[in-house]
Amino acid sequence: MKKETVRMAAAASALLLGSVATVNQALAQDPWSFSANIGAVSNYVWRGVTQTGDQAAVQGGIDVAHDSGFYAGTWISNIDWGTPDPNYELDLYTGFGGAITDDLSYDLGAIYYAYPDGRDSDFAELTLSGTYKWFTLGAAYTVYGENDGGLFDDGDWYFFGGAEVDLPYDFGFSVRGGYYSFRHDEGTYDVVVNNVIYTRTESYDYWNYGASITRDAGDFGTFSLNWDQNSGDQDLGYDPDPKFWVGWSKEF
Repeated sequence: MKKETVRMAAAASALLLGSVATVNQALAQDPWSFSANIGAVSNYVWRGVTQTGDQAAVQGGIDVAHDSGFYAGTWISNIDWGTPDPNYELDLYTGFGGAITDDLSYDLGAIYYAYPDGRDSDFAELTLSGTYKWFTLGAAYTVYGENDGGLFDDGDWYFFGGAEVDLPYDFGFSVRGGYYSFRHDEGTYDVVVNNVIYTRTESYDYWNYGASITRDAGDFGTFSLNWDQNSGDQDLGYDPDPKFWVGWSKEF
């Protein structure tokens, strides 16, 4: 699949320098807090599509947050789109979140997906989400894209939702789903029928869905068993087969 259609970015995991723990202790009474995380996954999947060609990835990030609800951070991961470059993804994000009631909260954020060793790949999104108890609904809108006239250009929408619950013995269970609506959504491919070549046009838009079981292992971090899948058109390069992968992450 042409990797402009499957670029992915994501969530958490990160590299930390040992000094961060010391900083956290020193700022225990400060409104600012600092954290970092490191992780490894057997497959980096974002919005239902692999970013590493079904191979493993090492990921990490650093975050800062304020008692007011403001936060900012950065996150990095190796990637493999089946092309010489890019080889890694660097995300920069910021936002503001808060609680309206004990059961209802919101988050407004912005994220920039950078591929420093790639060309015409960077893009940026604004996101808005709300959480009620175990359920989350939200949307992300692409406000900038270097792939002019293609996928991940400005004007794309991603709608998402999910739910998560705590289980006994420090286990957790979550489900997720989403729909990608691209502004420039048409893709073409050729088919041969009776030695005649026909060009067909299909949509790049797709659904994705998945689930995770996690286990909090205390000082050893968090382990997860995950499933992800998408409904993309295989003739346009999507891989709709289910992806099963494992992950580990630890926050400092």
